[in-house]
Amino acid sequence: MTLQQLAYFLAVARTRHFTRAAVEARVAQPSLSKQIHALEKELGAALFSRARGNISLTPAGEALLPVASRILSDVDTARLEVAELVGLRRGRVRVGATPSLCGSLFADVIKRYHDAYPGVRVSVTEGGSRDLVTALEAGDLDLALVIVSPADADRALTVVPVLREELVVASAEPLGVPRMRWTDLRGQPLVMFRPGYDLRETTLAECRRAGFEPEFAVEGGEMDAVLRFVEVGLGVAVVPSTVLAARSLHGTPLTPGAGRTVALAHRTDVAPTSAGRAFRDVLLGFLRGAELPAGVRAVGSAGS
Repeated sequence: MTLQQLAYFLAVARTRHFTRAAVEARVAQPSLSKQIHALEKELGAALFSRARGNISLTPAGEALLPVASRILSDVDTARLEVAELVGLRRGRVRVGATPSLCGSLFADVIKRYHDAYPGVRVSVTEGGSRDLVTALEAGDLDLALVIVSPADADRALTVVPVLREELVVASAEPLGVPRMRWTDLRGQPLVMFRPGYDLRETTLAECRRAGFEPEFAVEGGEMDAVLRFVEVGLGVAVVPSTVLAARSLHGTPLTPGAGRTVALAHRTDVAPTSAGRAFRDVLLGFLRGAELPAGVRAVGSAGS
């Protein structure tokens, strides 16, 4: 008795027709009939009644049907479980993160994951949160750390909040106050990110909520460019406090405490692969046990 014979038997049992079963099994009909005959000979009993061209299961066929289904189901499960294990020895996981995280704790997470699963290739995409959401939806990323936004509430993503980042006003020189309000940015020349950055949308929305349109000194930059423009004195920028660690910049906190929630996201209709689930576990484990940069705290599953 072979797995192939059992598969052919189930195909005939489903279709009650040898020719249609052969088409379903992608095999020539004489070959399928020969294998069914060999199975019947092995078992010592006819499995199908072929009276007047109608195919029906004999009592022996009825007895074999649930057993054959269970055997083939168990084989499929075994293949999947082995593939899952192999997937953690080789393969790929595609992850995305915002520039503030890529420049701070994300490198440590990647290092911990690589140490645990050296055969899995990690592909990292750095970008604005909205760009990362689009990449997730298009299937270009498996997982991404994105900014939780009401605008994404109707998107087909599963999001798990993991971090809270403090926002500050970055400047080349001290601004002379311990804290700033959004209204204090009125008349201040702003260095603004390109479209696609959540920080751009947050800054614009908060300034407009405060009753004014912000003034741009320069716009369209990525994180490194924005910080460099601030360093040379072109203007100020609203950024996560973590990005200032290696810069000669001053960060003035915003009041009331301004921040943003970072979530680990994946497509709801596509379950993460074994490599993706392992990355999630490594990330959450790191956030629970690591000393996080100033201005960052774990929340949700990462903080539990």
